[in-house]
Amino acid sequence: MTARPVGRAAPTLEQVAARAGVSRATAGRVLAGVTTVGAQAREAVLRAAAELSYVTNRAARSLMTRRSDSIAFVVAETEERFFGDPYFSLVLRGAHMAVAEHDVQLVFTILATPEDRERFERFARGGHLDGVIFVSLHGDDPLPRSLQQAGIPVILAGRPFLSPDLPYVSADNVGGARSAVTLLIGRGCRRIATISGPMDMTPSIDRLAGYETELAAGGLRGHGVAEGDFSVCSGRRAMRELLAASPDLDGVFAANDLMAIGAVQVLIEAGRRVPEDVAVIGFDDSPLGASARPSITSVRQPIIEMGEALATRLLAGIERGEPQPPVVMGTEIVLRDTA
Repeated sequence: MTARPVGRAAPTLEQVAARAGVSRATAGRVLAGVTTVGAQAREAVLRAAAELSYVTNRAARSLMTRRSDSIAFVVAETEERFFGDPYFSLVLRGAHMAVAEHDVQLVFTILATPEDRERFERFARGGHLDGVIFVSLHGDDPLPRSLQQAGIPVILAGRPFLSPDLPYVSADNVGGARSAVTLLIGRGCRRIATISGPMDMTPSIDRLAGYETELAAGGLRGHGVAEGDFSVCSGRRAMRELLAASPDLDGVFAANDLMAIGAVQVLIEAGRRVPEDVAVIGFDDSPLGASARPSITSVRQPIIEMGEALATRLLAGIERGEPQPPVVMGTEIVLRDTA
């Protein structure tokens, strides 16, 4: 693209249209991203805009399309949780990769307090966003439904808590947990406990259900459930509880890798060999789990791909004027040192 000399007036939409041999309205629709314009006219307009170094006026475009060309990536956690768990940055990375292919801005925000939530809802309802991706919601959070009722498309990372009609992208949490327990049983474990995530979140509920289902299928009973909050510290605390209640346990399924790391630390401190005495499996296949010593055997969920799917499906829903059906992505076991 040729740089515009300093001091020269910016090219106008009329000039782009004249060079492309189309009407001003047609040039405006092409540059606004409207997809109903014929391929030949579209190519001519884009070529003319490139030759003239024309930059779309976003304010004018918004008036034409009634869109802000921005979507939000919202994490309903504290800053400490966001920056401490690589899951969030990987989902964000995937979403950013998807929107980079469109002329759309990705607005990132953390909702840690009621004031954060009120401010964000005012912002969204003020016409500044075309849609919202919600990550790490707790309980039956009313915000997605409120925005949806206001005409703002939303999509959730993870199955909705009590609103099954909200669109979402999720991993197969039940199936992933079952595969973890299957592996532990196959390694000879018979006294298996679990560290769950917060029970006001559907991934935690589904992973616990998968653990219980697979134990029952194997004719085994559980040897303890301790609830964590997906942090290393909570994994340490939960592992102490489980050891106190069942000193002879020989297998642990943790609902994420950070809690698995904490569990392994406590087991080693207690003189247990991992995996010889107690095998441990996490969930996520996170970079921290892979780099830990010993490295964490984990259920891999495709986190970056899930972020891409969240953004892609939200943009498709905005374009088509209707929410997209839910997507559940498969998981797989990644074998490392702890099982």
